[in-house]
Amino acid sequence: MEEDAGTGGSSRAERKALEKAKIIQRENERKIFKLVGRILQKPEVERSEEEAAALLRHQDTAEELCKRQVRRNVLKRKQEEVCDDAEELNNKVRQLAEAVKQAQHLVVYTGAGISTAASIPDYRGPNGVWTQLQKGRAVSASDLSSAQPTVTHMCIRMLHKEKLVKHVVSQNCDGLHLRSGLPRHALSELHGNMFIEVCTSCFPLREYVRLFDVTERTSLHRHGTGRRCSYCGGELRDTIVHFGERGTLEQPLNWKGAAEAAKMADVILCLGSSLKVLKKYACLWCMNRPASKRPKLYIVNLQWTPKDDLATLKINGKCDDVMSLLMEQLNIQIPVYDRTEDPIFSLAILLKPEEDDSHTRKVIALPAGQEDRLPDTQGQAGGAAVQGGWFGRGYSKGRKKKKAA
Repeated sequence: MEEDAGTGGSSRAERKALEKAKIIQRENERKIFKLVGRILQKPEVERSEEEAAALLRHQDTAEELCKRQVRRNVLKRKQEEVCDDAEELNNKVRQLAEAVKQAQHLVVYTGAGISTAASIPDYRGPNGVWTQLQKGRAVSASDLSSAQPTVTHMCIRMLHKEKLVKHVVSQNCDGLHLRSGLPRHALSELHGNMFIEVCTSCFPLREYVRLFDVTERTSLHRHGTGRRCSYCGGELRDTIVHFGERGTLEQPLNWKGAAEAAKMADVILCLGSSLKVLKKYACLWCMNRPASKRPKLYIVNLQWTPKDDLATLKINGKCDDVMSLLMEQLNIQIPVYDRTEDPIFSLAILLKPEEDDSHTRKVIALPAGQEDRLPDTQGQAGGAAVQGGWFGRGYSKGRKKKKAA
């Protein structure tokens, strides 16, 4: 027994000594990294003999720090915004115009960059939401309901009207494509629409278009808006697909339309998107085809994207500037957004009187004297019926399932 106790005590002492040795080793490694890093910051001619000798002794550490610096520089360059000069921009837009004219099935993919002109922040730009959060800065909340379709939104709507654009696939939730007058059958809002709430208890699914941002009470995995379906009494939910979620609604996501459009596309025009999210959706890129049989890719963005090397043409410029030049080359007039013709007013279902206090968000209003154009709630109590449930099942194949808690 005494021998066992002695063995146990020895084992504990050995474990403690081992842990202590590991702590000392980590501390020494931190000191070495700090020392080598400080030396590397100096110009080579200003280093002393002792410092040069230290770099030779810790050559592996010096190489690792140099690799880290290279990675940081590459990342920094990718985040920088680059603008083509006027001559180069015009030349590139002429090439884009030819591609648009010759395309048999042009599909447009849009990201947050097309809405920055409407004072809606993007995500990865110098003043983007993620960029600010990574720097530890606070991101101020803003009511996106006051935004209006930009020049780019109106250009896309006109190109579709002229039958030059067949379908639009958007990552944006701001509803500006819909408000520009783009037909819903030609639009896939992959991450939802902030003006639309739905009843998933009804079959087929019922949709309620509102004149305000319905996401006031919603967040990741919490989609209830606090309002009830006028038809069945079930709780309404928003249509937003947050990071880490999978969209399961057919509308307004319209994944079926997006996948079919991508399959038929011979030209894809990406506007204002970093493509860091869109690149993950294999069905949008026809990557199962040989490279020569994939759609030609044209990208308009101020920053680097992971698809740049695959693009037929990369245009470094602001979306509104590029699209204005493109419309000029195509000899198509850009329509001006007119609030009185905004489709959201004819699509909207007004709240019942007892629901007026269910939100505090700003309501989109018609100009004075036009209020009689708003629809009545009578005859619309059931909302619009929408088929649902296509995307979430089939598209999730091949993705790793989260382990059960």
